[in-house]
Amino acid sequence: MIRIKTDEEIKLMREACKITGDVLKLIEDKIKVGMTTMQLDKIAYDYITSCGAKPSFLGLYGFPATTCISIDEQVVHGIPSNRIIEEDMIVSVDVGAYINGFHGDAARSLYVGHISPEKKRLIDVTKECFFEGIKGICVGSALGDIGAQVQAHAEKNGYSVVREMVGHGIGRDMHEDPNVPNYGKRGTGVRLKRNMTLAVEPMVNMGGYEIDLNGWDCVTRDKKPSAHYENTILIGDNGVEILTL
Repeated sequence: MIRIKTDEEIKLMREACKITGDVLKLIEDKIKVGMTTMQLDKIAYDYITSCGAKPSFLGLYGFPATTCISIDEQVVHGIPSNRIIEEDMIVSVDVGAYINGFHGDAARSLYVGHISPEKKRLIDVTKECFFEGIKGICVGSALGDIGAQVQAHAEKNGYSVVREMVGHGIGRDMHEDPNVPNYGKRGTGVRLKRNMTLAVEPMVNMGGYEIDLNGWDCVTRDKKPSAHYENTILIGDNGVEILTL
């Protein structure tokens, strides 16, 4: 069941989304070569809790950390550890915050120091895929338009989009209906309504779209790099509003 929020619920949800966006900005400022992914996770935990919020991911389905930090061929759901961040790594950070009974969810693919032009282009195009995906989306649009636009932009640039992992509705629960694939056909799916909130999150691979899953571990089958960019969006009277920027 798709949960349409009231205006008052949207006001409450904005705080969770602001904290989520702000913690990603903080991580982008703090990340550096030689840090461990666990150190980045602690920065996120400390910030979220200092705001009076709770990390949305910690304990969700048994996940053991505040952030998902996925490197290079890891697509999503990487568990923070003692792994050291090095130059030429794609470091994808996915995080959520919960406060006032609502969640926010967002992700960025980052790098520090030198990175190859090929990986930099993948990061840039993945971000572009998000903005292409929401372009022209408004009340009455078909949900499938988002995925169709994401897929078209990724494939136009020679990349592929992951099929098994998708975006989702979000609100009182981290994962709500509907699923929001990053592929599909225009004009298909439910029609979007005012005050629907969605987590749109292109996951784009340099190689093929196939992935392998082993527990939390989610990696590209061909071991080529992947990038991830996500925001929580609101379907409003004037189109899409990005809540986690």
